[in-house]
Amino acid sequence: MQRCIELAKAGAGHVAPNPMVGAVLVHEKRIIGEGYHKKYGGPHAEVNCVNSVSEADRHLISQSVMYVSLEPCAHFGKTPPCADLIIEKKIPEVVIGVRDPFKQVDGKGVEKLKAAGVKVTLGVLEQDCKTLNKRFITFNTQHRPYIILKWAQTANGKMAVEAGEERLFISNEFTNRLVHKWRSEEAAILVGTNTALFDNPALTTRLWNGPNPVRLVVDRNLRLPSSLQLFDQQVKTIVFNTLKQEEKDNLLYYQVTQDVSLVHQIVHALYQLKIQSVLVEGGAQLLQSFIDEGAWDEIRVITNNEQVVGQGLPAPRLQSGQLLHQETFYSDTLHYFVNPQTVAL
Repeated sequence: MQRCIELAKAGAGHVAPNPMVGAVLVHEKRIIGEGYHKKYGGPHAEVNCVNSVSEADRHLISQSVMYVSLEPCAHFGKTPPCADLIIEKKIPEVVIGVRDPFKQVDGKGVEKLKAAGVKVTLGVLEQDCKTLNKRFITFNTQHRPYIILKWAQTANGKMAVEAGEERLFISNEFTNRLVHKWRSEEAAILVGTNTALFDNPALTTRLWNGPNPVRLVVDRNLRLPSSLQLFDQQVKTIVFNTLKQEEKDNLLYYQVTQDVSLVHQIVHALYQLKIQSVLVEGGAQLLQSFIDEGAWDEIRVITNNEQVVGQGLPAPRLQSGQLLHQETFYSDTLHYFVNPQTVAL
């Protein structure tokens, strides 16, 4: 099962809104096949696993045990049901990491396998398999995206200099690349009006070989100039505003209201748009709003231990949260927090 999880991770950033899944076929303690879900719309892990078995070993398939990190699907989606494939290949035993919470599966795969006489074991390394698909599980059980907040701060807790001054670069070259890797793993990335205006970010994965997330920006009164990199039409971009609802090419204007929490409206909109996860990168006010409303699952803080500035914009204040772990890369220390109130995985 550990190997299934390792395989599944290779699909990060490429399979959403599907889950990451790995599968391994074992005959008398020897792995004869393995596979993972590589791309949304493509063959599932179980199919790739069976197809990987060599011609010399194919007669062993019906005498083997399949390990799979998530319950095999039992419905026709982009591909045929994997439970049917297992039955067709006469695989006698299946070991499953965790049940699939997606309403069209949710136990139906297990039921179909058992009805066909397949021996099923459920819940092996269950917690690890849940963590692997925390985005997919949160989306399908809590009906909202998985929310990650991220910011960089100086040693004295500042994340920007005063408005109008030269832009402050905090994180080092290594952590910059790491942030781009993080972007490639999430479905969307969100910034506020001032961050878009003063930093003019592209919000792409140009420092990492991975897919670009959908770009989200708050611009209540539509005052951001069209010359910003966000509006280059290269990546789908959603603008949360109070003036209009309109879609054209790669740009969606999503209308929100003034009398309801903006955070609540964004979270609801992302669920409706089937966006399973979001990385909130700033600015400070937007990040603080998510913190104050308890609307977060993870927080990742990059602190430059050598950099100190005088006057500047204070970093967000985190009142509660559980420190998961920390690591240091040269001048930067990364702290990873989880929200015990929302992460029930």
